[in-house]
Amino acid sequence: MKAKSILTLGLCATLMLSGCDMSKTASGSLIGTAAGGLLGAAVGYYTGNTAVGAAVGATVGAGAGALIGHKMDKAAEAAAQVEGADVEKVKDANGLEAVKVTFDSGLLFATGKSDLSSGAKASLTKFAGVLKEYSDADVAVQGYTDNQGWRNSTAEQSVQKNLTLSQQRADAVSSYLKAQGVSADQIASSTGFGESNPVADNSTAEGKAQNRRVEVYLYASEEMIKAAEAGTLK
Repeated sequence: MKAKSILTLGLCATLMLSGCDMSKTASGSLIGTAAGGLLGAAVGYYTGNTAVGAAVGATVGAGAGALIGHKMDKAAEAAAQVEGADVEKVKDANGLEAVKVTFDSGLLFATGKSDLSSGAKASLTKFAGVLKEYSDADVAVQGYTDNQGWRNSTAEQSVQKNLTLSQQRADAVSSYLKAQGVSADQIASSTGFGESNPVADNSTAEGKAQNRRVEVYLYASEEMIKAAEAGTLK
């Protein structure tokens, strides 16, 4: 299990590995004191919107956001127990708390392949248990590669091959999770993005390794949002 902490615009800078001492009800988006303490170094916090989020027609209220945030805190804590999982708290397109779980492609696949390794299957089996426990959260699986070219291929062909490989890897993860009992309805999307959206410098071997990854997002479904707004979300 990796640990990543990200400075949140200077907020709680001295406490970024142990959670912010701020009320969940007051913030509706930051890790609360108790939950943040439980997560500790296992979970970082990343500000900014992701491309995921349920299609809601209106802004979700602060109270509902707080309930969703509390549930996502618990989901993040559970995901952080999975071997090889790098867990972060993020915000979805609705400004609600979500959980981002990143698996290094080197832990999941052989170079240039989309067949899951035996170690990957063990980790994903445990991760499937987390998804089933939080079955009211929607899931998005996203595959990425570095910008390494393919032998005997033009630059344009390499870009397309990397895009195809990233899609195959995202689908491999999605299919395996479904095979472990995760509902097909819960996995809202499985998308390959190829070389796009790098998280590190592709000019270095270390950066390339970070860019070869599969990201899995847990975010509030429409049903979870409705339950939160009704005050019945547990």
